[in-house]
Amino acid sequence: MIFKMWKRLLLAGVCYLMVGGAMAQGGSDTLHVDLKRVLEQTLLVSPDIQAARANIHRANARYDLIRSSRILPDASAMSAVAAVPGIENPNGTPRDELYLDPAVRNDYGNLRPFAQAELSLVQPIYTWGALGGAIEAASAGADLEDARARGTMIEASLRAARLYYDVLLTNELQRLTDRAGDVVAMAMEEISRLLEEGNPDVDDADRYQVLITEQEYQRRITEVIQERQTAHSALRRQLSVPDSTRILPVRDTLEPLMFVLESLEYYQQKALMYRPEILQTQAAQVATGALVRVARADYYPQTLFGLTFSVSGATNRFRQSNPYVSDGFRRTSARTGFGLRQKLNFGQTRARVAQAKAQSNSAGHLAAAAEQLVLAELEQAWRQVTIEEVALAAQDSSLAISKEWLRVEQINFDLDLGDTENLVDAVQTNLTLEAGYYEAVSRYNMAILKLLAAAGVLTEEINSLTE
Repeated sequence: MIFKMWKRLLLAGVCYLMVGGAMAQGGSDTLHVDLKRVLEQTLLVSPDIQAARANIHRANARYDLIRSSRILPDASAMSAVAAVPGIENPNGTPRDELYLDPAVRNDYGNLRPFAQAELSLVQPIYTWGALGGAIEAASAGADLEDARARGTMIEASLRAARLYYDVLLTNELQRLTDRAGDVVAMAMEEISRLLEEGNPDVDDADRYQVLITEQEYQRRITEVIQERQTAHSALRRQLSVPDSTRILPVRDTLEPLMFVLESLEYYQQKALMYRPEILQTQAAQVATGALVRVARADYYPQTLFGLTFSVSGATNRFRQSNPYVSDGFRRTSARTGFGLRQKLNFGQTRARVAQAKAQSNSAGHLAAAAEQLVLAELEQAWRQVTIEEVALAAQDSSLAISKEWLRVEQINFDLDLGDTENLVDAVQTNLTLEAGYYEAVSRYNMAILKLLAAAGVLTEEINSLTE
């Protein structure tokens, strides 16, 4: 009977080692974190979030570029410097009448510097919605990148929270494993004593079985150590801290989050307002609708106002006063007025309009599909919180009952009134339920975070969960 008790405890200790491990130890620096700091650090240093923010900057720059096209989108200035020949005037014709003398020639022996500057400005007056549509589409594109970055932040936050709770969970399970290890040590010692005393309940088969179990125990220890190191390394890399840094939770206990579950309709409204997928499809609808107007505007002439000013000069050339004759190396000119710009490839315009309409219709269908998918995911996440909440409460009650049972069996055993089999059952049940309780807490906390992520408000609500 005694041997069976120790053997069962030994096997129980091996079972607890099958659970994942805690954080790796070692390192010169220590970083104390809680859930809030883990998520804040993730949002600050996560490479995928940084890439998403870069895309936001690119989209905003594109919006600024297109918006700036409202004022003088076609504006250019050009200058040139060269050497030009002078004027050979054999008849001594007056300088303002040189164009009347056919004997006047270029004098290439008299080269002088020449400079020219030209300014050209074109301002759209009415574009039939092309310019406004392009600006609206660019603005919607920036909103789309914002929503996409929001989704990336939620995904990274969930990943970081999962790693954080893995560390907390494995820390708790490590303590249970240590308790099981103490039982294993006592069991091995008791078995050795019984074998030395020649107890008839113990034979060579039992000894070999114990040795095999001990090897399994050692194998599990190695497995746990590696899993512990992996868990710690994963959290450290998520937070982008040096390998020498040791990460320790501020509160090294796994406790349920303080959370009040609202109605399903409440979270559905939140999801329709803040879920990244919904925001992306809304922005896509706005952008594609604006692009339809941009494509359709090519059917109509655009009204423009233009201004061109040019000035050139050389010291060895002379301005001619006749309005019909001028010297290209010495003159000033200006042109201004209103005009129309019309694209004549109407076949291509029709194709572009059809393409834009197809994209707009596609965006509308995707928006409807995204809404249904988001609501389905949200309902699943909401119900999962209820499931995990009930499971946690049941596990907590079972653990409390097992503790009471264990106390009774220990008292009876100390008074020589109990049964060793009952004590073994009580110890094993208590350890199993305690491990299950911490796992239930981890699942419950992650279910809450997944619900908030499904509603699109994880990063906003995290402060209320950690206060």
